[in-house]
Parts: sequence; structure tokens; C-alpha cells
Amino acid sequence: MSETDSRPHESTGSFDPVRAPEPDLIADCVHCGFCLPTCPTYLTTGEEMESPRGRIYLMDLAAKGEIPLDDAFGARIDSCLGCLACTTACPSGVRYDRLIENVRPQVERNVPRGRLDRLFRELVFSLFPYPGRLRVAALFGIAYQRLGIRALLRRLRVVDRLPARLRALEALLPPVRLRDLFRRVPERVPAASTARLRVGLLAGCAQRVFFGDVNEATVRVLAAEGCEVYIPRDRQCCGALSVHAGRDEEGRERARRTIEMFERHRLDVVVANVAGCGSTLKEYGGLLADDPEYRERAEAFSARVRDVSELLAELSPLAPRHPLRIRVAYHDACHLSNAQGVREQPRRVLRSVPGLEVADIAEAEICCGSAGVYNLVQPDTAEELGRRKAGNLTAARPDVIATANAGCLLQIRRYLDEGIPLVHPVQLVDASIRGTDPFGKGARDGR
Repeated sequence: MSETDSRPHESTGSFDPVRAPEPDLIADCVHCGFCLPTCPTYLTTGEEMESPRGRIYLMDLAAKGEIPLDDAFGARIDSCLGCLACTTACPSGVRYDRLIENVRPQVERNVPRGRLDRLFRELVFSLFPYPGRLRVAALFGIAYQRLGIRALLRRLRVVDRLPARLRALEALLPPVRLRDLFRRVPERVPAASTARLRVGLLAGCAQRVFFGDVNEATVRVLAAEGCEVYIPRDRQCCGALSVHAGRDEEGRERARRTIEMFERHRLDVVVANVAGCGSTLKEYGGLLADDPEYRERAEAFSARVRDVSELLAELSPLAPRHPLRIRVAYHDACHLSNAQGVREQPRRVLRSVPGLEVADIAEAEICCGSAGVYNLVQPDTAEELGRRKAGNLTAARPDVIATANAGCLLQIRRYLDEGIPLVHPVQLVDASIRGTDPFGKGARDGR
């Protein structure tokens, strides 16, 4: 999205003129079909209109005014996970990423949603971008699990009778401990040796509430590798969920506030340890391309963003690694491998740990079904993909599974054999540097 031109085009057909999909980008698709084997929705349905080239065909018809932006059109766009595996597979270099991110806001603005759909989406977006609200919700979640209410309702099969979206929300509840909800990392952590970089860490929304131990491990590893780390205390969402869901103006405003938040610290690098957040941070230049006050600031900001594995791969290691003689199945988070093009670096960082083996998995390019809030709003497809991914990971016979995205951790944990630990890759690096057991309670709980 870094090159998105947000100016209206002369003719937009059924699309409104606000950042309508560019006809030239639509025309780049030659309908060759190389995208089909990598598309999760095509694999699950076998329907042409559930493939990237099928959706591009619909975009073309809408751009020419031959079909309206109606429920049928919106349903096809909503069913796309936005995993961008098709962009990696496409031999013609079609920018499906730019197309889908321009069309989703069109659907949000122009296709009326049903009352229940609208209410559920408002619930999701009034909760997940707000860490304070998430902590309150998590307290209820802890009580729901610890008091035996969950077990009782499942035994009585009450949960089975809930609507699919509510069942998905209930099933994705992470096993959080009370003390984890209020854990904090300092606002500044000095480098363990002479500082070579000033680094800012995006603490995230769900990340700081449900995966605080991942943030702590990230800070420890960066400090051990000579980084002075700053962690802004602001409860500021980066806008990733909004952008990926087509809530364009909401995402742009969150992007502006995030830029301001990090500008206070005069940083060399901004680090993300959540793939979905990192991909959006790198897109700020395109997202705010038509904002004269923020355009250059956004471009400069995005140029400084790195995924934690990307930065660690760039730095020559300073901290010694202790051996971890384990077999790791690494799951490529889509917004790390496809959106950011970061594939080899996490594997290289993991292999820097003595004794650690990284196992390949089947269908590595197929999304796990998390995809932002996709597993909440499209639960049936997400469940099929989640079970498929968990099966492929388990088939690799790993000692531990690692993935670099909070949503993937929650999604895979739902379908995984409870005996297999699930961690963020940086937690294994942290355990190696510290010489500690990587399979503590947090790891086994998927946190």
C-alpha cells in the first residue's frame, strides 16, 4: 500500500470517488490462476468468485458500473482473509494488496450491513483496540473459566447452541492469569552493554493484555543485543484491525496518533512483535499519502519499522546463546511473510540457537484463519482453516510451535493438542540467552 494514490479517478463506476481501486491495477490481472492453490477461501469452497482473480473480476465489473456494490458483492469481499498469499504467488505482480485495501472501505461505506452484523462488529471494534477495556473483559473471562461456568455451560451444551460468532469469541478466550493482566514493562530499558540503537517497541492492544510475557521477552532480547528500548505507555492502537477491516478513517486517525507517540523518543528503529501491527506500521506512508501534515512524517516513520526477528537478523549477535535441543515447527504469519516479505529472518534467528531444529510444515503458505478479526466475523471458514493448520503443524512432530502474531497464537491454540507448547519465536531466543526453560507455564498455555 506504500504507493497508493488516494486521488479520485475520472470514472469510478459503482465505486465512490474516495480512493477507488485503480483501473490499471485491476487490468494487471491476466486471470492465469497461479493464485488459486494459495488462496484459503478458494481451497475451502472451490468457487471461482472466492479466489483473488474472481474478486478482481468483480472489482472490474463494479469499476465499469456493470454491477452494484450490494450484499452479494460485499459478501465476496468480506470472505477474503487478506492473507496476501496470492501476491506472493502471482507471476504478473498484481497488487491485490492495494486493491483489497481500497475496496474494503468501499464496502464499509456503501453496503448496508444487517443489524446483528453491524452490532457485532461494533462490539469487536469497541473492545479490542482498547487495552483497558480488554483487561475488564479478561477479568470476566477469568471468572467465567475459574468458577467452572465455562465447564458447566459446555457440559450442558449451551455453548453449542450459541450463534457461530459468539461460539468463536468464547472459544478464543486465552488462559490468562490474574497477575498477567497488570504486568508492566518499564518505559525505558537500558542496553545490557554499550547501546548501539535507540529502539521503540509497540506494546500493542491485545498483545499487552494477553501476551505481556512476549513483550517482556522482546525487551530482554533487544537489551541483551545492545538496544536501548523505549516502550510508550500510551494506550494507543496502531490501527491495524481498523485498516484490515476497511474502517479507513478510523485507521488513519490511529496512524497519526501512533506516529506522534513514537516521535517523542527520537528513535533509530520502531519494533513490532505482532505481524499484523508491523505490516500496518510499514504502510503508514501509503495510508497517509494524501495528508499534507503527515505524509512525510508517515514515510519516515514507516522506513524505521522492523519486525523483531527482522532487526535481530540485521544485528550481529552480542549475547551468547545456550543450547535448546528442541524441534520447532515455525508457522509463517501471513502479514509477516506475505505483507512484509519477512520469511527467512525468523528462521535464521531461531537457528542461531545451538541445538534448535526448525521443521518445515506442509501448506506453509495457507493462512491459519485468524486474519485480524476474520475468525470472529467469518467463524466457519476460519474454523476449517484453523483445524487444517493445526493438523499440518502437528504432523511435523514438533516439541514446540512458534509463530510471530498474537492472532495466530490464539487461533492455533484453539485447535492444537494441549500437549504441544505454543510460543512466539522471541521467547525461544530469550530462553536461550538467559539459559532458562522455554516450556514454562506461559509457554504451555500459548502465551
